[in-house]
Amino acid sequence: MNLLAALRSAWRALGANALRSALTMLGIIIGVAAVITMIAVGRGATERVQAQMKGLGSNIMLVLPGGVTAGGVRLGAQTGQALTEEDAQAIALEIPEVQVAAPSLRTGAQVVVGNTNWSTSVFGTTNDYLEAREWPLASGRLFDGAEIQGSAKVALIGQTVARELFGDADPLDQVIRVRKVPVTVIGLLEKKGQNSMGQDQDDVVVVPISTYRNRIQGGVGGKLKRVGTISVKVREGEDMKAVEDNIRELLRQRFKVQPGADDPFSIRNLTEILQAQEASSRVMTLLLAAVAGISLVIGGIGIMNIMLVSVTERTREIGLRMAVGARGRDILAQFLIEAVTLSLVGGAIGVVLGAVATWAVAYFAGWQVSMTLASIALAAGFSAFVGIFFGWYPARRASRLLPIQALRHE
Repeated sequence: MNLLAALRSAWRALGANALRSALTMLGIIIGVAAVITMIAVGRGATERVQAQMKGLGSNIMLVLPGGVTAGGVRLGAQTGQALTEEDAQAIALEIPEVQVAAPSLRTGAQVVVGNTNWSTSVFGTTNDYLEAREWPLASGRLFDGAEIQGSAKVALIGQTVARELFGDADPLDQVIRVRKVPVTVIGLLEKKGQNSMGQDQDDVVVVPISTYRNRIQGGVGGKLKRVGTISVKVREGEDMKAVEDNIRELLRQRFKVQPGADDPFSIRNLTEILQAQEASSRVMTLLLAAVAGISLVIGGIGIMNIMLVSVTERTREIGLRMAVGARGRDILAQFLIEAVTLSLVGGAIGVVLGAVATWAVAYFAGWQVSMTLASIALAAGFSAFVGIFFGWYPARRASRLLPIQALRHE
């Protein structure tokens, strides 16, 4: 029996019991669809975290004023000794592994242009902040040294602020009022998107830190030049943990902290946090795929069960075929083709169902999903393997029947 004849025979046998064949394929259909959908959801979550890491910038740490304890009560973050611009300079100069250390202050403010106004975040910082965040300009220029030192009334704005205040018009060289202070827009930042907390990073106005302190906030921080945050970017290839320890030791020396006393500041390794989230997303993807794969195995067991029943029902047919010259490998091929056909047809339907389910999850739940050809090939290939694996034993059993015993079977 050639392959074409075996295929025709397998299709006839499956078509003779169409309902039973359809129910047998159901496990494979559900399994393939589940594998494709779960992998798409997991990959979407991983890609979202990777996008957040890219938006944040690589090798980033934040140094914040720490909490203090008063009367046995922990007062929380930013209640301890304040950080200053000099602390940021010391970190950048005394720790060789640090690329930049950017001090910054932040507040909310109403920004006005003509009859249009918009509530946004205002950052007072230096050009180092944009380098730390890997945040280039879409157009315009950065602050120059004189502007940073002289409290110049200039600003860089994010894409959201530009859209809300100017629409499609070019914002460069336009004057906006930040808390009644007129500042000139000299640069437009590239789009960043949302951060890990879902906040719009492009909804921001950046001014020189001296401008923020002396004009917008009216001398906040005083002569000590206090800052709310220091953004530290570590050079590529350096050990983040070692740099974090060095920063901690340096600041404890500067703050004259006694041995054993709590740090009057805190250091947050944002890259490490997001990397942990990415690893968790990958583990969840594998877990979801493994759970979905169980349904494929169950579908394979269903195929084996139905094929064993088919062998029993068709014992006399097998005996007749072997009596007229069919060899054991012909019978093996026929039943194996039937099992693989059930698996492949179920897999094809499952791929379509999985694509529809993935679209539905993205559309109705609003989740980020990522369906790839690799995941489709994996699910379809596994379904074919299931057909071969679970169809082999019934097919081999049928091929080993003796013709005389098969013909006498009742």
